[in-house]
Amino acid sequence: MYRFNNRIIAGVLAGTAAFGTAAAGADSERGSDANGDLHQSCSAVPSHSQLQTMLVAARGLPNGGFGLDMWGTVVNRDGVVCAVAFTGTDRGQQCPGSRNISAQKANTANAFSLPHLALSTADLYAAVQPGGTLFGLQASNPVDTETAYRGPAADFGESDDPMVGRRIGGINVFGGGLALYNSKGVLVGGIGVSGDTSCADHNIAWRTRHALNFDFVPNGVSAKGDDNINYQGLVPVPSLPNDFSHPICKIAGVDNVSAISAGLPAVQKVK
Repeated sequence: MYRFNNRIIAGVLAGTAAFGTAAAGADSERGSDANGDLHQSCSAVPSHSQLQTMLVAARGLPNGGFGLDMWGTVVNRDGVVCAVAFTGTDRGQQCPGSRNISAQKANTANAFSLPHLALSTADLYAAVQPGGTLFGLQASNPVDTETAYRGPAADFGESDDPMVGRRIGGINVFGGGLALYNSKGVLVGGIGVSGDTSCADHNIAWRTRHALNFDFVPNGVSAKGDDNINYQGLVPVPSLPNDFSHPICKIAGVDNVSAISAGLPAVQKVK
C-alpha cells in the first residue's frame, strides 16, 4: 500500500509539474505578447524619435488652441503601443492626464478604421451622443488600467515608456486621433495627440501624421472624402459630414480653429 501510494503521489506530482510547465509556457506567450520585444511589430509605424520630432514641429504652428504642450502616442495595427512622446522640456509641462488620452485616441482611430475607410476620433463624436447611432461605443473597449498606470513616472514619454509593448485599449470620441496609412495605402496603426483643446489636438495630430508621411488615406466621411474634422454648423444638414461632426472649440466665444482645420495639408494619394 505504501509503494502504491508513493506511485500515486509521484504521478500527481509529475502531472502537476507538467501542467505547471504548460501553464508557464502559456503565460510566457501571453507575456511576450504584452511585454516582449515588439520592435519587429512596431517597425511599420513611426519610432519614438520620429514621433517626438514631428510632434514638436506641429505643436509649434498655429493650431487654434491655447498653444499648450502635447502628448503623442502611436499604436500598431494590433493596438500595441509603439511610442509615447511629449513636446515640453519635461513630462510635467503637459497635462498628466493627456498621456493616457493620447494613447486612447491612437487606439480608437486604429480600432475603428478600415483599409478602405478612415475614421478619426473627431468623426465619432456626433454618433456617440445620447440618441446617436453609436451611443455607448465609448464604453465598449475599456482602458487597461494596469498598462496605463504602470512603471516609474520618470519614464513617461521616453523611448522606454511603460506603456510601450502593451495594449492600452480605451475609446476616445473627440478630436486628436487619426489612423496611419503608409505610402502603399496600407493601414498600419494609429496616432493620438492630447494636451490642448480637442480641435487643436486634431490639427496637431493631422500635421504630425502628414510630416511622418503616413497620411495616404483612402477614403473618409469628411466633406472632402478624407478623415478631417467636420464642424457642426459648417457642414450641410442633413449630410454625411454632419452625421460625423464635432463641435467647434471656441475660446471666449471666438472660433479660432475651423479655418485652420480647413486649410490643413491635403491627404496624399497612393501612386
